[in-house]
Amino acid sequence: MNKKRTYIILFSIFILTILAGGISYPYYFNKKIDYINSFELPIKIPKFSGESFKLGLDLQGGIHLVYETDLSKIEKNEQESALQGLRDVIERRVNIFGVTEPMVQVEGSKDHYRLIVELAGIKDPKMAIKEIGKTPFLEFKEKRPEQETQVILDKQKELKGKTKEEVQQIENWQLAFEDPYFKSTSLTGRYLKKTELQFDQTTMKPYASIQFNKEGAKIFEDLTSNNIGKPLAIYIDNAPISIPIVQETISGGKAQITGEFTIEEARKLVQNLSAGALPIPIELISQEIIGPTLGSITLEKSLKAGLVGFLAIILFMIFFYRLSGLFASFSLIIYLILTLAIFKVIGVTLTLAGIGGFLLSIGMAIDANILIFSRMKEEFIEEKSFGVVVEEGFQRAWSSIRDGNMTTLIIALILFGFGTSFVKGFALTLSIGILMSMFSAIFITKSFLNIFKDTRLSKIKWLWV
Repeated sequence: MNKKRTYIILFSIFILTILAGGISYPYYFNKKIDYINSFELPIKIPKFSGESFKLGLDLQGGIHLVYETDLSKIEKNEQESALQGLRDVIERRVNIFGVTEPMVQVEGSKDHYRLIVELAGIKDPKMAIKEIGKTPFLEFKEKRPEQETQVILDKQKELKGKTKEEVQQIENWQLAFEDPYFKSTSLTGRYLKKTELQFDQTTMKPYASIQFNKEGAKIFEDLTSNNIGKPLAIYIDNAPISIPIVQETISGGKAQITGEFTIEEARKLVQNLSAGALPIPIELISQEIIGPTLGSITLEKSLKAGLVGFLAIILFMIFFYRLSGLFASFSLIIYLILTLAIFKVIGVTLTLAGIGGFLLSIGMAIDANILIFSRMKEEFIEEKSFGVVVEEGFQRAWSSIRDGNMTTLIIALILFGFGTSFVKGFALTLSIGILMSMFSAIFITKSFLNIFKDTRLSKIKWLWV
């Protein structure tokens, strides 16, 4: 690599580092930009976004919600998929708020499951609870036979005016609390694929057009086939919104939710259904507001520990590898600035686990430099020129650097694919850090060393290794 190209590369890295620094720490840069813009220049310099890093629940506080799930109407062999669908729906609802790294998970066993939702940085917990809770439970109900209806109505009369203790002494008292006219079917919101707001071409009344997935379409076809000439009620959150009469078998999985809707009512219905009708009902049983105080203390201690470790690494590198270690330290500083900028640009949420992954990647970056300098030392023993030493040192160390980083990267990807929220945060920051550390060691450090090719300093071996 000739000197001119090396200087161009380093200048480009310098400009990129300044831009990354402005993204990572905009306050200082924006103050300077404001000062420059105070002069009457023909062009104003744009300022960097003042948005802060996204912090997780453990660092900035938020809300912890626990919901009880109702699996009474779900077959045993379908409960697992229903719970997964519930988790996916709530996660989509949560993401509408723009919260940072929401954690939505299901825990429990057998018939007793709870949904845990953690939202970091939520300023209005009541709004979050309201938005999550208004996701509708959509189900289709078919008309009960008259005999079943009469049994339930008789049971309701039998329980009328009795105390709670007296009610529980009556046989099959639970029947009184069922819908006497319609009974649930297997067709629920878990099979809903999409919903659109449309208008009747004749009356111009708004309605919600719904479409089921392949499995739901088959259930819907069988349901309409068995109820021709009978009402098929559409319920949302146990309240009927439409009770149309089935005229014929409906295939293809498309249907309409009609009623005396205003445009705004129909639009809200479509928005809720588009976000995903719950496959199973949920009830909020616990909420906890988590303050950011403990997180701030933990973050401060973590940053201090990281800074001390970083300075110790720099001193170690300079002491053992002299000028090579000094330029590796410069490269490491650039690595830190660029990586932090990437975290902010792509919206990485920093949790304590994520910070741990980032700090671990710093160690990987130093390890790569140490491998390179060790190979360079071997090349110097053979009395080779500085340019050859640098080139062969990097080439021969590359296979070790590649293998070591790639195996760690594979593990990080596995953790990201199968881990929980915080484990994913660790894996993501570690993966980005590893990729950037390879770029730092192989590209930036090498460019720094190439500046001294064919100079007097390059002939003084003890300065380099």
